[in-house]
Amino acid sequence: MSDLPVGETDRNRAPTADQVCARAVAPSILSADFSRLGAQLAEVLAAGARVIHVDVMDGHFVPPITFGPNVVAAIADQVHDAGGIVDVHLMIERPERQIADFIRAGADGITVHVEATPHLHYALQAVREGGCAAGAAICPATPASVLADVAADGVLDLALCMSVNPGWGNQRLIPHSFRKLVALRELLPAHTGVEVDGGVNGATARSVAEAGANLLVAGSAVFGSDDPAAAYQAITIAAWDQH
Repeated sequence: MSDLPVGETDRNRAPTADQVCARAVAPSILSADFSRLGAQLAEVLAAGARVIHVDVMDGHFVPPITFGPNVVAAIADQVHDAGGIVDVHLMIERPERQIADFIRAGADGITVHVEATPHLHYALQAVREGGCAAGAAICPATPASVLADVAADGVLDLALCMSVNPGWGNQRLIPHSFRKLVALRELLPAHTGVEVDGGVNGATARSVAEAGANLLVAGSAVFGSDDPAAAYQAITIAAWDQH
């Protein structure tokens, strides 16, 4: 790790950081059919998706266990060839110990949980020094203000607001998440993206976008549909009236 003065880490800002600040729906493969993951990814990428969200769970920070760097490696080329990025969300304890493995696997952005490490600043620096966009996620009971210092120090590219309790798909969005999204957008500089994860669908997309989120994670609303490509496009239109 380099010992950079405050503010100097902006020089390490990954090119991907600009993409996580853009408006986009990010389909989450947590809800995909893994027997035909490649085909389903091809469908949403062809429909315009350029951010693919990967939820990594360890059975400790959250009860379920999902997948690791091998799945990131399996999809990275397909996503990159389409001009997309792999957005990795680590719902794991001590994520700083696993960051290098996900960077090597092909992640473009890595988000760690504030609640999962005593070394948030260190973890974010490690992500950036690996050439990835650095994100910090907060659970529903964690206030937005916890991100003030890392944002001020210039090591934060993305703030992820969990709008459900992490660990399971197909949950209803927690209503106070709208206020938290507003607080995050007011707290953070314009070059820091705001992502929302949980309960995003055609009915809630416009509200979370208006509250301040530019990156909307949608899992079951996309891959739980009979037509993931059409579902992706419908959520995008619902959020921003754009194709």
